[in-house]
Amino acid sequence: MAEKLQINADRFTGFADVYDKARPKCPEKVKNIILKYLGHSPSMVVDIGCGTGLSTFIWSGISKEVIGIEPSTDMLNIAIQNSDGVENVRFVSGFSDKTGLEDNSIDIVTCSQSFHWMNPETTLNEVSRILKDKGIFAIYDCDWPPVFNWEVEKEYNCLFEKVKEFETVKPELKNSFKSWPKDKHLHNIMSCGKFQYVREVVFSNSEECDAQRFIAIALSQGGLQSILKAGISEFEPYLNKFKERVNSILGNKNITIDFCYRMRIGVK
Repeated sequence: MAEKLQINADRFTGFADVYDKARPKCPEKVKNIILKYLGHSPSMVVDIGCGTGLSTFIWSGISKEVIGIEPSTDMLNIAIQNSDGVENVRFVSGFSDKTGLEDNSIDIVTCSQSFHWMNPETTLNEVSRILKDKGIFAIYDCDWPPVFNWEVEKEYNCLFEKVKEFETVKPELKNSFKSWPKDKHLHNIMSCGKFQYVREVVFSNSEECDAQRFIAIALSQGGLQSILKAGISEFEPYLNKFKERVNSILGNKNITIDFCYRMRIGVK
């Protein structure tokens, strides 16, 4: 299983800069909801699978200490660069089931857009171990694509149908990652028996977006990047068509888009 987790980390090599600029920032709603359930200001927050820190920094003004844990070296390096001058946030290399943190020491543990790359059983065991009594575990993901424009959304969906097809038929891609279904996240938290209250919350968050950012959002996806890194030239026409269509539909417009989130919360 350790090898499977490492190939997932390796999947995010080579495009951390694109990821950091294109992906949505952590919504204030995430922080507000979690704090309602915690009931007090946290002294320690841990963000597992933190990527470039987009989901980590939101806690810097709330918690005494914030730790981002990330196994991808490329992602971690960007997070560390972005943390320059932020005294109470630090980033460390590690996996979700081996944090190296003390028992019952953490108020809040979060996973943003990352839990599906983790072994749910071993990760939930580790999260339960490090959380304080009545500590909060929150997994949250946004749906792809964001709510934007039906024509560009259709182009996005067509492109990623091709990505899934290539991942299924190309030998160099078939065994290049291991993921767990997002629609099982809530069930996995409920069934592990380590949380006294579990629920799902849905909400949206608005950001500004233009054609170039929308294209970059597509390029920030690990599946598409795996195809590009494998040098599969027959995919290029599909990507080129996507870029052309998005630019043609949107032109120079800047549009407010909505990222639709699903957050699963467990209270230890």
